Amino acid sequence: MRWFWLDRFTEFVSGSHATAVKAVALSEEHLHDHWPAYPLMPHSLIAEGMAQTGGLLVSETYRFKELVVLAKFSKCIFHGETRPGDVLTYHAQIEHASEDGASVKVVAHVKDHLQAEAEIFFARLQTQDLDSSGEGQEGATRLFNPAHLLHWLRLVAVFDVGTTPDGQRLRPADYGFETTDGSDSLVP
Repeated sequence: MRWFWLDRFTEFVSGSHATAVKAVALSEEHLHDHWPAYPLMPHSLIAEGMAQTGGLLVSETYRFKELVVLAKFSKCIFHGETRPGDVLTYHAQIEHASEDGASVKVVAHVKDHLQAEAEIFFARLQTQDLDSSGEGQEGATRLFNPAHLLHWLRLVAVFDVGTTPDGQRLRPADYGFETTDGSDSLVP
C-alpha cells in the first residue's frame, strides 16, 4: 500500500510555489487508531503531506532527474486539530535552491485557519545520467522507477495544473518522460 498525504495539486509553478489539497476522511484507517473516540489527523502525517508537497516542487526544480530526500525540518509548528471532514490546503514556496538541495517554506490551512507551518530542507542525491531502462555507466541503478514517478505525478495532477513561471504548461516530455498514446507507460 502506498501512502499519499496529498490528493492533488491545484497550483504548481515550476521553481517557485505549489498548492495541494488533502481531504481528511473518516474512512482512512489511521484515524481509527489515533484517538478512536475522537479521531484526529496525526500531526506527523500532516508534516508528511507538507513534505510531499514541497518535495515534489523541489524535485521538479531538478527536472525529476535525481532523488530528493527530506533532510530536516528546521521548524514545524502545529496550531490546532484536523478532524475528518476537514480539507487541508498545503502551500509550498521554494526559499533557496542550490547544488546540495533546497529549502522550502510550507503552510497548511483548513479554510482560513492556519493549521501548521514548516521550514523543510531537501537534500539532492545526484545520480549519473541513466537511460530509460535505469542503467547507466558502470552498472549504476536508478534510485526510483521513472514510470512510477510519472504515474504519481499524473495522479496528483502536476501536469494538469503545472506551469512554468511564464505560464507555459508543464508536459511529461519536458522532463524526458516519453510516453505512448498519452498513457502512463514509458516508451521501452
